[in-house]
Amino acid sequence: MHQPTKIQLSINKYSIGLLVGLTIYCSSVYAAEINIGIAKTIITPRGPIYLTGYANREKPATGVIHDLWAKAIVFEETNGNKTVIVTTDLLGLSHDISTAVAKKVQQKFGISRAQLLLNSSHTHSGPMVWPCLSVIADYSPAEQQIVSNYSNGLVDVIVNLIDSAIHKLSPMEITIGHGEADFAINRRVPTDKGFVSGVNLKGPVDHDVPVIKITDKSKKVQAVLFGYACHNTTMVGDNYLVNGDYAGFAQIEIEKQYPGSTAMFVMGCAGDQNPSPRGTVQLAQQHGKSLADAVFTVLNKNMQSINGHIKTDFQWVDLTFKPVEVDSFKNDLVGTNKFLQRRAKLMMEAYNKGWDVSKYPYGVQAIRLGDSFTILALSGEVVVDYSLRTKKEYPKENLFVAGYCNEVMCYIPSKRILNEGGYEAELNMIYYGMPGPFAASIEENIFNTIYKVLKNVGAKK
Repeated sequence: MHQPTKIQLSINKYSIGLLVGLTIYCSSVYAAEINIGIAKTIITPRGPIYLTGYANREKPATGVIHDLWAKAIVFEETNGNKTVIVTTDLLGLSHDISTAVAKKVQQKFGISRAQLLLNSSHTHSGPMVWPCLSVIADYSPAEQQIVSNYSNGLVDVIVNLIDSAIHKLSPMEITIGHGEADFAINRRVPTDKGFVSGVNLKGPVDHDVPVIKITDKSKKVQAVLFGYACHNTTMVGDNYLVNGDYAGFAQIEIEKQYPGSTAMFVMGCAGDQNPSPRGTVQLAQQHGKSLADAVFTVLNKNMQSINGHIKTDFQWVDLTFKPVEVDSFKNDLVGTNKFLQRRAKLMMEAYNKGWDVSKYPYGVQAIRLGDSFTILALSGEVVVDYSLRTKKEYPKENLFVAGYCNEVMCYIPSKRILNEGGYEAELNMIYYGMPGPFAASIEENIFNTIYKVLKNVGAKK
């Protein structure tokens, strides 16, 4: 923590006013004292592990390369207000888990929904978190019990993790900087038959690597929180080894460089971004080292101190789907595509019970650290257009736009991608068990809510 400069003045009736004025000015230059607590816990399942992320897998994991982690950082201001960021080496959290964690955190610690940010790294080499992407699997009763017990247990794991971080609160300093990594590429390739997944070197990307450094009073690094917008899919569908992909390897590299520290990865708007090249453990390690090196470059520079109060906001908005005829689901039920059939069963059951599946509640959140840095947290697999547009419309704000926050229910396409079609616009909705593509209003509905939360935390345009 920086201390105000000491100014030696002779005290007399003419200098008292000057002394008071200088004291007020110097104190305002430095960051207000803040307590920070950090904790982490292993979340690698015990026993059989059923992986998620790829629909072609039909057996449990065969081994573990490295453990998966949940990590928490708690910021406590002098007025007692607490803001929490939790990162998990998981594909994503369900609506049920996110809601249950938020409710328990509110009851136990008095931390509001706006003050709690949950983010998942979206590794495709981690366990199934039921019911995210549930349509890709058809478990036996015994397998379902294993998967559900793990998913249900995550609620208490995360709440206890936050509790542990709160018990470790102590005065620390926050600084922020930005770097770049270049292994993310746009994966949407235009062809005569529509958009397919591949390598599109001309497509939009966001190579920003925001870095938050947390140091104690002795200037020792206690935590490093960093982000990047790239799918955690270096390891592909033939991999059956548990690991955090490039983000997991990057966190390991950083914690090796700063012994005793906690490295936390926050996923950006990576819906249409893939690592390149991909396909092996070695490439995942290579990308992890590349990202860690980008973080080290930032940490070795002068970084900006964060001062002022922490402001938060959280808003819900309903996202509507394009109307779908019931007959299409009836046709899928008697078809040969098992994934379409599973989705159709969900939809027909909902239809016959009178449940409304025409819309989905979508969370938009902002956390502003003083006047220095704002995290805009969006739910779902958000495509990079949302990050690029937000930064363009808020050029005066130091921003990181994170996807995969709080819950991952499906892809969140921009209007452009929705019009183009392809996996991010349409096909993913089958595996996520959603009725069909979103309506054309999706991007503007989300941005109208983005404007609200950024205004409420004082973001500058």
